[in-house]
Amino acid sequence: MLCAISGESPQQPVASRKSGNVFENRLIEAYISENGTDPVNGEELTTDDLIELKQARAVKPRPPTLTSIPALLSTFQNEWDAIILETFQLKQQLAETRQELSTALYYNDSAQRVISRLQKERDDARDALSRVTVSGTNGTNGTHGDAMQVDEEGLSESVLARIEATQQKLSATRRKRSVPPEWATGDTIATYQVKETIESSFTGAKSLAVDFSGDFFLCGDSDGGMGIYDLKNGSFSTKSNLGAGAVLDGTWVRDKTAVATSSGAVVVALEGSAEQKWHQHAGAATAVAAHPCGDILASVGVDKSYVLYDVQSGSALTQVYTDSELTTVTFHPDGHLLALGTSSGSIKLFDVKTSQIAHTFPAAANAPISSLSFSENGTWLASAHEGQTSVTIWDLRKLSQLTSLEIGTAVSGIAWDYTGQYLAACGAGAVVVSAYDKKAKAWSEPLRKAVNAVDVQWGANAQSLVALTIEGAVDVLRA
Repeated sequence: MLCAISGESPQQPVASRKSGNVFENRLIEAYISENGTDPVNGEELTTDDLIELKQARAVKPRPPTLTSIPALLSTFQNEWDAIILETFQLKQQLAETRQELSTALYYNDSAQRVISRLQKERDDARDALSRVTVSGTNGTNGTHGDAMQVDEEGLSESVLARIEATQQKLSATRRKRSVPPEWATGDTIATYQVKETIESSFTGAKSLAVDFSGDFFLCGDSDGGMGIYDLKNGSFSTKSNLGAGAVLDGTWVRDKTAVATSSGAVVVALEGSAEQKWHQHAGAATAVAAHPCGDILASVGVDKSYVLYDVQSGSALTQVYTDSELTTVTFHPDGHLLALGTSSGSIKLFDVKTSQIAHTFPAAANAPISSLSFSENGTWLASAHEGQTSVTIWDLRKLSQLTSLEIGTAVSGIAWDYTGQYLAACGAGAVVVSAYDKKAKAWSEPLRKAVNAVDVQWGANAQSLVALTIEGAVDVLRA
């Protein structure tokens, strides 16, 4: 009998129940403890599966070849030759393995180069797609008009005249404005509590837009639904579904509402019924804003462009491309500047009349801009970054950062009041109001309430705060 592992006659022979082979007991036990299988057929094997074999104890005679020194030398020479031959074979196998490894590495490097080239071609194709001129919707009642080229066309003289007239009118009276006597004071705001909670079906809503009167608030949801909350009556006066994808943002255009949707459509509606619809963006339209003149609308999208629309004529005026995906948009109170928030965290200021970039504020944090808001005095711009707990205040006169306000929760929405004294901010943990004292040139915090909100807006005369909660409900805070 010979051991199946060593090839020698075993001193303590055992047989495997699984393969029937004979092994040296100490060798097979060591193999089982390390692998747990039969070395011949690979089946699971334990020491209980070994059968001890009995054999006669006899002294083995010394082989005749080992009875003299010349015979021993011959045996050693044979062993040496065998070792040298095995070493040569191992060297051959090592050389072959190295060659196979070299070939595999070459193929891997080639594959990575091909993947890198394809990814670059894909990115170039996406960028080219984002710059393709898209057919506009020209007309009312949701009907599609003739396709029109709007890729960075200049604004018409009549539109420029409207923008210029609005700027001159508003900037001339800005410094003469005083705080209305009925406006809420810091002491009044400090007493605000959640007085009303109105449940709604607007799940996944992200933004809240207030009309000029401060009494009506627009919100939408991830299913394409849109609702208008009436603050005076404490209920939703309008609920409808525009059928254009999830509503990502909304604004008021005089007495009409405008929303940006995940399908790329920008829809203008009156009392919940769609009147105009544009499809200028190649991808989702992420935000919309209304010009102070009341009949010009701006939208931004993931295709790195912003589009201006004339609500009066129902036409797209111009489409301007940037170098970053755009997340939010707002007009300066005078209407001559357009602020764009980017996915990289920077803020781009464009001259509305020339469509040329006027200034870029660097990213205050490495995160997309989630919200922008100009103060009514026209000199400050507040910005919030997605996932960040602070609000950055930019000085438009010095084109630099003025200060940073710590809110204590990831900020998702911000809003200045009409007088520019109070800045409301909200997030998953709280609604916070920060107040600026011109005499002391210092900030204070008159209000902090534990409301899980995604957006917040001021009611009429700042006598209330309306917060859109994460659950889609509307919370009204007042004294």
